[in-house]
This record gives sequence, C-alpha cells and structure tokens, in this order.
Amino acid sequence: MSETSRSQAHLHQDPTGAAAAPVGARSTGVRRTAVGVSELVQSALPLIAAWLPGQRWYAGKGRAITGLTPLVGTPLQVGDPALLHLLLRVEYAGDDSPGEIYQLMLGIRSQHSSGLPPTAVLGRLSGGQHDGAALYDAVHDPELTGRLLEHLATGDRFGALSFRRTPGPGLPAHLPGRASTAEQSNSSVIYGTEFILKLFRRISPGTNPDLELSLALSRAGSTRIPRVAAWFESRMEGAEPATLGLLQRYLPDAEDGWELALDQVGRLKGDPSPGNFAIEAHRLGRATAEVHRALARSMPVARLDRAQTSLLAAGMADRLDRAVTAVPGLARYRSALRAAFRALTADHLDGLPVQRIHGDLHLGQAMRTPHGWVLLDFEGEPAKPLAERRLPQPALRDVAAMLRSFDYAAAHLLAGTPADPELAHLAAAWAGRNRTAYCAGYTAGGGMDPGSAPELMRALEIDKAVYEVVYEARHRPSWLPIPLAAINRLSLTV
Repeated sequence: MSETSRSQAHLHQDPTGAAAAPVGARSTGVRRTAVGVSELVQSALPLIAAWLPGQRWYAGKGRAITGLTPLVGTPLQVGDPALLHLLLRVEYAGDDSPGEIYQLMLGIRSQHSSGLPPTAVLGRLSGGQHDGAALYDAVHDPELTGRLLEHLATGDRFGALSFRRTPGPGLPAHLPGRASTAEQSNSSVIYGTEFILKLFRRISPGTNPDLELSLALSRAGSTRIPRVAAWFESRMEGAEPATLGLLQRYLPDAEDGWELALDQVGRLKGDPSPGNFAIEAHRLGRATAEVHRALARSMPVARLDRAQTSLLAAGMADRLDRAVTAVPGLARYRSALRAAFRALTADHLDGLPVQRIHGDLHLGQAMRTPHGWVLLDFEGEPAKPLAERRLPQPALRDVAAMLRSFDYAAAHLLAGTPADPELAHLAAAWAGRNRTAYCAGYTAGGGMDPGSAPELMRALEIDKAVYEVVYEARHRPSWLPIPLAAINRLSLTV
C-alpha cells in the first residue's frame, strides 16, 4: 500500500463522530447538533487531506499526512450557503509529536460559486445531507466572511468558540469581506476601508502574541499600531483558550514598506541616486524604538545574568546545529558562527536587558501612513512554538531582523541578471545606507544604540540569517542565496 493509500485509509477509520465537539445552543434557540457536524466533517476529510498541502500557509509541506483528527467543529451559518468552523489536528509520518492544529473556515454551497479562485475549491462532498455540494475555503466568500464580522460585532458564543470585542464604538455588522491577496502565513479578510481580520491558520493553545502585544500597545496609547477592535478564540479540551482571529483597523492610505523599498531599489538600475529612502529608514527606526519603549512600560522587563546569557547563546548554537542538518551547505560556516555566539558571554554583556518584542520584524511588517510608520503582525516567527515567541528577548533582535530585511530588498536588484560588479556595488551601498539610517533612527528614538553592542548585533543577525536559510530551503529555494550571502559575510567578521 502506498503512503497516500495508507493516509486515506487512516482518514476513513478515524472516529470522527466522537472527535467532533458538541455544539451548544445559541440565544436564538436554534440548536446546532454534533451529529450533523460529524457527518459533514467525515465527508470533508478526504478533500481536506488533498487540499491542505497546496496552501501557502500550510507548514507541513513535504511530509506525508497520516491522520486528520477534528477537534472542534462549529456551524456558524446553516442553510445554503453554510459556514463551518473547524479546528483540525494534522499528524505526519515519522513524527512522534502530537501534530499541528489548523483552523479552517469551510463554505458549503449547492451550486459552485464562479467567483472563487481555483486554490480555494476543495471539491464536491459525497453522502449525507450535503451530497454533491461544493466545499471551499470560505475566506474567499464575501457573504460568509460578512457573517464572521456579524459574530464579532455582537460578541456571539458557540460552545467552545467565543467572539469578543474591545470597549469603544460598535462594529458595523453588514460589511462583506474580501480576501487579501498578500502572500502570508495566515489569511486576511478586508472589510470595506475600515477593518481587517487576520485568521490564524496554525493554532496553538494560549493567547497569540499578536493579540497580546497589540492590546498592550493600544492600552499604552501607542499610535504605532492599528487599533484592536475584536478577536475570537476557542477553548480546546485541557488547554487554555487559543486565539483564532484578530480584527483591527484597516489602513487604506498606507504604503507597504517592502514595496516602497523595492521601488527605490528597482530604480538604481537607471539612476544610482533615485531618492533618499534613508530618510524613511531613519523614521522607521524611531518608530521601532517607540514601540519597544511602550512595550517596556506595559509588560515585564528583566536583565540576564551571565548564566542566562550563556543559555541565550546556547540556544542560537542549537538552532545552528539543526539548520546544518536541514541545509548541509551551512556546515562550512559552523565553527565561525559558533564563535560569534560564544562572544555573547563577554563581561560587558552581563546584565543584558530583555523585554517583549515584535519577534519577526521586517519591511513587510511596516506600513507608511500619512501620520508616520505603523508596525503590524506581532505574532513572532510562526515556525517557533508559541511559548518561545512569548519570552522576553533583547530588543535589538528586532533591529537585527530589520537589517536583514534591507539586505533582502537590495538583493532584488541582482535577481535574474548576469553577474554585474557595478550593480552589486550599488545594491550593497543601498543596503548599507539604510541599515545605518535605521540604526541611527532607533537610537534617536530612545532605543539602545546598536553600535554599542557589536557582538550582540552580530550574533542576532547571524541567528536570523540561519532561520532564513532553513525557511528559504523549504519554501523558496531560489531565494536561498540571499541569506547564505549574509552568512558568508558575517562569518568573516568573527
């Protein structure tokens, strides 16, 4: 029996009737029964198993699915179309871990909707009351995403699933939602020009840092983030509630920092002085420092002693070792990179301050608005466990991550072109100017001067580049030379 056949056999043997959580009654008096949900999920599982690996946000690429276990199934709209919310555990071949939990919003229509992108369609259901109906990703259905907004506006509760609002003006309850086309590890729905809903796809029990830090910054009066309007969560058996979605103010007049940078870089081919993006880099550095200062006022801060700093360095070394296993081409740099991590134990780094930070800062997480730079997506690196993403870190980790982003933007100038030393020099000079300007802005905004801690900055930038090497090798192999070039450069400075 092939791996695919074994997977499908396992799916049909799952006791999905028992696994699907009962759904309680709503105040309307309409009862949602577990039986109907169970039958629907049973019919949908084979379609889900075939569809999941093709999704941008799916983290299990390259691994064979051996089991799908429904954890909570909640009908959010009945009739035609219907909307089913599903939390699903995915298990993999050769993996002893409990697997990964994913959030799905499934639409069901008797007739296929012509407006759906091909990647949103799972197929046709067979058997039961929905026999022959089209099953699809409801994120792309404006009617059903509008229903989600209604639940957020009224603070509904469906058994384990709760919708919650922040204090303030009421939410509009009748706006259709359109799916964002941005490539990302979650899914976003935009409601008119007012709100954007982020749906977390990979779910872990506990409060997502994006909600936790956005609420903390809102309460601190920060204007450097979009205001939180609502969120929803689900309680899974034996675990604290998991954040499922976050509704924030939309920024219709904002410009994406990554696109702005690429525009400037692209003009270098025709004009070595296309504009001074360094001014914006300086302003972005100040905005980053303001966010760090607000987080330090709102949440616990600490200082690492010598032993704790050694643990920080050891964690970087462990990530490097795992990365070498995944990408053997890193092995030639391991000795030099480990030396950079050991340098963190120097006497003058004793007492290193740590706090809550963004955790995955780059140009694509920054938006330039008419009122200044705004930072988005405080989720942290999605590949890391949630508990690790919620730990205090050196604030300069965010600075190092943004420096890597300037390098990425500059590398686009060289993509798809023959080797050109002059062009390579222009790209390196552009990245250098903006790295320097960003650090200067960060210092001017009250952040720790990156130049005062060269060993720490080097180690943090290496750690980020190591993460990028593994990510690119798995998801975008054509981009792998970008972080490898940084690894090579940084290894020569040790």
